[in-house]
This record gives sequence, structure tokens and C-alpha cells, in this order.
Amino acid sequence: MQILLSSIINHNRKYTKEGEVATYIPELSKADKNHLGIYVVTLDGEEYGEGDYNVKFTMQSISKVVTLMLALLDNGPEKVFEKIDMEPTADTFNSISSLETRNPQKPLNPMINSGAIATTSLIYGESSEKKIERILKFTRRITGNKDININYDVFKSEKETGHRNRALAYYMKSTGVIDGDVEDILDAYFMQCSMEVTCKDIARIAAMLANNGLLPWSGERIIPAHYARIVKTIMVTCGMYDESGEFAVKVGIPGKSGVGGGILAAVPNRMGIGVFGPALNKKGNSIAGLKVLEELSRELDLSIF
Repeated sequence: MQILLSSIINHNRKYTKEGEVATYIPELSKADKNHLGIYVVTLDGEEYGEGDYNVKFTMQSISKVVTLMLALLDNGPEKVFEKIDMEPTADTFNSISSLETRNPQKPLNPMINSGAIATTSLIYGESSEKKIERILKFTRRITGNKDININYDVFKSEKETGHRNRALAYYMKSTGVIDGDVEDILDAYFMQCSMEVTCKDIARIAAMLANNGLLPWSGERIIPAHYARIVKTIMVTCGMYDESGEFAVKVGIPGKSGVGGGILAAVPNRMGIGVFGPALNKKGNSIAGLKVLEELSRELDLSIF
């Protein structure tokens, strides 16, 4: 496995030159576009890292996987999906048009920004501080990494420039999709996106999902198997934004990307994978990271289809 990962990273590093780092959140523009790393956690206890897998990056939309799990634990699926649909979209991840044209006017799924903001609003906690405290605690528990924290420079950058997210949230407040103080909910959302992790951390989250809600290294149950299935299914259909269909064809496993350059991928009953490459394509996905996962899936026959 180690030799294979080394070969795949070396073979695909050239694709980092083709993408660009995210700039609409100014702090993310400081990332080194040449970084590329992978970490694999198998369900029988083996772990492998290659390339720049120790470089820290912010979770961004990968955090939507964590908050969906926590919202399901807090509310149950029925209440969550009363507020948020579970349908894929051909629109961009921060689109506002579908909120106005759909009836009922609820977000299409929890993996786009509108749906993720609504998901965060459902997490128990009377303030942004209480919500993020629970989100951090939950993330640390899954990963076994007590040092995961907020990158406050990124948080401030997101808060100052998040005008589209603010518009989405206020629109959903007007239609009754979200309750509570909008700015407080947005603060929690911006902070969850600013949680700083490595490939190992997101690979461990993926391994728990691949193991149907159980931590492979301890046997501790984090979420019910039914919730793990819900999350993985939504990742397959919606996790890579409006590139989810192509990802399903070329890679064929549940995945969730973030504009920080990370991709979390869960291979049911086999392994969790964390990939990092901050150079993005036009859809907001790591261009070299996608190539890495495509080659790994082909070499190890990982597709669930």
C-alpha cells in the first residue's frame, strides 16, 4: 500500500499546476498550491500516509459531514429532512436561485451551503459558542485528535466576506427553514468551516463511516449504522457539489470535498481516505486530489458500483 500511495502521489502531483487555490475567502489564498497528500486508514487497523499528509488545512465543506451526523443525533432523520431535502443539484454549492424557485422552499441537500447552514441551525446549543463547542468535541472524539481547533484567521476572513452565505441564511429565515438568530447561526457555520485538520483526521472520520458508525480502532459506536448509511448515501449523490455524478462514475465511493483542498472518502467495509491538494478546479474540488482518488480506486477496485 505504501509503495502504491507513493507512486500515485508522484504520478499526480503535476495536476496541482492546473488548478488554483480558493481566493473568495482571502485567507485561503495563502495556501501552497503545490501541496498534495493522502492518508489511508483501513478497517483492520493499518494506516498509511504519503506526500504532504501532515499539512494542516481548514475543513470548509467537509465539516458538513460532521454537522449532519450531529444534527441527526440531536433531532433524528425525520426532523432534519423536514427542513432540508436530500436531492442532488446541478447548481453551484452557493446557489441561491433554487431556494426561491422550489416549493417547498427548503435547501436541496445538506452538502450545499444553504443546506449546511440549515443543518447547523438544528444542532443543539443556544449560542454559536455552545454549538461550536459541541461540534469541536464531536470532531475530536471521532478523530481521536484533541488538538483540533478553529483557525480564527480563516474564520474572520469568512465572516467578513461571506455575503452570499449571509443572503442564503436570511432568505431561509424569511421562509421559516431556520429558526434562531441568523448571525449567531452563521458564526457557528463559519467556525465549523474553519476547523483545522490534516489528511489523517479526515481519513479517520471516513473510516468511522466506512465501518458503519463504529471507530475501527476502539469499537466505540459514534452514530447508529442507519445514520452512517444516510450520510454516505448523501455523500455519493451530493458530496462533490455539481461534480458528484462524474465522481461517482470515475471514483465510485462516498466522498465530500471542501474548498480548503481536502477530500474525505469512505470505502464501505474497507477503509477511510483523506486527500489534500488546495489547487481547485472550477467546481471547487481539488483537481489533483480527484486524480489521486481516481487512480487509487482503479488500482484497488474500490468502486461500490
